[in-house]
Amino acid sequence: MKAIVSIKDVVDEMDVPSDEHSAFLNQRSGELVTLSNEEISAAEEDDNVDDYPKWQQEMIIKAKEVISSDDYLSLPSKFDIHEYNIIEGFCLSVENDKIRESLLDKIRGRGAFSRFKDAIQMNGIEENWYRFRQEELEKIAIDWLEVNQISYTKDHSRKDPIK
Repeated sequence: MKAIVSIKDVVDEMDVPSDEHSAFLNQRSGELVTLSNEEISAAEEDDNVDDYPKWQQEMIIKAKEVISSDDYLSLPSKFDIHEYNIIEGFCLSVENDKIRESLLDKIRGRGAFSRFKDAIQMNGIEENWYRFRQEELEKIAIDWLEVNQISYTKDHSRKDPIK
């Protein structure tokens, strides 16, 4: 039987913006784990864990479990998420014509991400952006969970205390 996972937990793991890490879900237990490329490489190369610092040994052992088990699925990565498309979608959703056009102009070319962040701060719409982005990441997570036939809940995170 597959686990029921929290969308918030999945989004939190997906939202680690790094080329150096990958996140996985154990579809049976619901466990989420993020591993560094170094830990995955050490597991694939079958390196001796004693050659690594104590704090990293557990993660290499976990990486060996992840790569040797069919229970773990790789979560959507930044390459699946397309952050630029989310930013562009947000810009297009802004109702104020002047702000919308200004934002669309800011996201063209080199340095688009930093210009965009400056523009949302200047226009006082940061909260709107973060809410929009969160909703988009949740849609991506839900699509991924449904494709993989994994049950999910929006109620609470397993990391958060149940009230």
